[in-house]
Amino acid sequence: MTESRTYDIQHVEGGKPIKLWTRGVPVDEKAHEQLRKAAQMPFVFKHVAAMPDVHVGIGATVGSVIPTKGAVIPAAVGVDIGCGMMATRTSLMASDLPDNLEGIRSAIEQAVPHGRSVGRGQRDHGSWGAPPVEIVDAWATLVERFDRITVKYPRFKNTNQLTHLGTLGTLGTGNHFIELCLDTEQRVWIMLHSGSRGVGNAIGTFFIELAKQDMRKWFINLPDEDLAYFPEGTDHFDDYVEAVKWAQDFAALNRRMMMTNVIRALRGQIAKPFDAELEAVNCHHNYVTRENHFGQNVLVTRKGAVRAAKGTMGIIPGSMGAKSFIVRGLGNAESFESCSHGAGRVMSRTQAKKLVSLDEHIADTAGVECRKDESVIDETPKAYKPIEAVMAAQADLVEIVHTLKQVVCVKG
Repeated sequence: MTESRTYDIQHVEGGKPIKLWTRGVPVDEKAHEQLRKAAQMPFVFKHVAAMPDVHVGIGATVGSVIPTKGAVIPAAVGVDIGCGMMATRTSLMASDLPDNLEGIRSAIEQAVPHGRSVGRGQRDHGSWGAPPVEIVDAWATLVERFDRITVKYPRFKNTNQLTHLGTLGTLGTGNHFIELCLDTEQRVWIMLHSGSRGVGNAIGTFFIELAKQDMRKWFINLPDEDLAYFPEGTDHFDDYVEAVKWAQDFAALNRRMMMTNVIRALRGQIAKPFDAELEAVNCHHNYVTRENHFGQNVLVTRKGAVRAAKGTMGIIPGSMGAKSFIVRGLGNAESFESCSHGAGRVMSRTQAKKLVSLDEHIADTAGVECRKDESVIDETPKAYKPIEAVMAAQADLVEIVHTLKQVVCVKG
């Protein structure tokens, strides 16, 4: 591996190079191996870019940017299509918040369905029982395109259209969250993280398997079967691109609807009138899109990476006990105008549950009104890379505009 400017270059036998913005942060060897396999795909354009939060994922490495010409890899997008962040600044100051924030956390939890419960004949508590009228109206803006997709692929409708309506404006599980944060000027921000929920998962899962079937049918050997792809010009390519664009739009709308309900919940807890959305950012970090780089039109797949074109605003969250950042892109061409999507895991969920004690979790989330029980140990701060090191490694990708620290955290 040779050093070059602010990133390292790894040359891959039989493939394109990998450019890594990982100085000062740990990278698992399995992640390196996964990056090398992606770089061996013949349609990769110029190089693969690895962000400082890079870690092992399914198919493609989380924290990777894969530009392609003439093909798309569904597993490189993943199953939480359009997963991303939204943040908005309010006119509230820290002094406007009550001393005890438990009531605010409870109000947010009641306003936005979160988590998941499965029981025979029971409603999933992470979805709407009877969706509010604004959710029904929002779904109406998506349903015509969804119906066109389900004409070809009825299975997406068979996963229950009402469920899709019932999950619009809901948080989900895992690393998804809603937070109330303070910036360095003690101004109050609302920040949240979620994606395309069950319908995006259904679309992603189906097309990943369909691509694998196509590879077997055409006797195409791959370095990893999760790198199965659709060549441009085929029906499956066109169908996937249409479905994934719809799921990305669902995800962005999902975040906007949650933000609306969180703001309403906050107004119910704080008597002082306040403005919201003074500054707002809504960005994907699991998606594919067409962009122009190095003078050519290419498909850019960002799996756990945020667009950081010059002047473009983005969000890079830390763990549930760490700082987060509102950033402005510097338009670095070598990273395909991208940056990290967060801190990145250093422990799997299973490892975190084994290695981190509840007392450590409580200590690491001191000062944050959040759940302090065994069920959130897999999301504990020690499971993630130090966000300060991640930000230092990508100083040439983004500039920090606001530094946030959460005071309330609702987990899925």
